[in-house]
Amino acid sequence: MLNLELSNLQFHSFHSQHDAAIKTGGAFKVDATIFFEPGIIPVRHLHETIDYTTLYEVIKRRMEKPTKLLETLATEIAQEILSTDNKIQEVSVKIRKLNAPIPFFNGEVSAEYNLKR
Repeated sequence: MLNLELSNLQFHSFHSQHDAAIKTGGAFKVDATIFFEPGIIPVRHLHETIDYTTLYEVIKRRMEKPTKLLETLATEIAQEILSTDNKIQEVSVKIRKLNAPIPFFNGEVSAEYNLKR
């Protein structure tokens, strides 16, 4: 099994349950790992693998749609990625909110979802 990773994808998005954060938006990072069985080893052509530009577009498009919960984002992105190509066997998506609206909080919050075919 091969895997592709898209790591530390950065977005300014409007995901929150808090009105102030919805208005101003915030910084998010997304990591996605895609596990798949290529038809041929070694892989030499794009049609034998998963096009990571397509994966990025799925993530980017979904990150542009405001959503209240990180859990919703992670699960929906994973489901959409899995549906893009039958070679994909498993997807892991992690979304980190870099500036959570928690008083005196210094760190990140995240949601991660793993989905198998």
